[in-house]
Amino acid sequence: MREVFHQSLEDVQGRLVEISELVTVAIDKATRAFGTSDVTLAEEVIEEDTVIDEKAVELDELAIQILARQQPVARDLRIVVAGLRISASLERMGDIAEHIAQLTRMRFPERAIPKGLKGTFTKMGELDVEVARTLTEILRTEDLTLVEKLRTLDDQLDDKHLAVFEKVLSENWQGEAGATVDATLASRYHERFADHALSVAKKVAYLATGEWTPATDAIAIIAAGGEPTA
Repeated sequence: MREVFHQSLEDVQGRLVEISELVTVAIDKATRAFGTSDVTLAEEVIEEDTVIDEKAVELDELAIQILARQQPVARDLRIVVAGLRISASLERMGDIAEHIAQLTRMRFPERAIPKGLKGTFTKMGELDVEVARTLTEILRTEDLTLVEKLRTLDDQLDDKHLAVFEKVLSENWQGEAGATVDATLASRYHERFADHALSVAKKVAYLATGEWTPATDAIAIIAAGGEPTA
């Protein structure tokens, strides 16, 4: 029974990695579709979001079964609790990728990216894909040193997000109301995607250390030779 129990815990962690990989594919497709007005690619993202949703629900059901039947404690309990919380954030990240794809479909055959912001959104898309890839690696390895890379990527996205707002609020902005709404919505989606990733990283830090500390504090604990608490 103990072996089955630990196999279930490994299954929780494995499923989180699987969902994160699907989210990476979704944000990659969504941002490429957004940049090129590829409605076919956008449709793929929208249709495939149901797969992410279903896998998140399946993981939640598994975690609840473990809690009910095994009554885990210490690190085992942290794995289950963190799994429930992380799956919700990953599902939301998948939704954000879907929202970006929906903007592309809504504006087709016109471009969803307003004139003058293509370079900014191209960079934001690249950053979000890198965020997703880094997060998947964190989930796979629990390597908290990667959290600082994630935080740097998030800071860069925040800067780009601010640049979009400065652009649409400037006196030189000539975009129509629809273009302004598209720009602000899309920028917010890109920025929030990274915010959710950082939230997941904090939960992974909790899993590794047993402490609800900011991710950077958790890294400091590990670097100082601290041991995860039971």
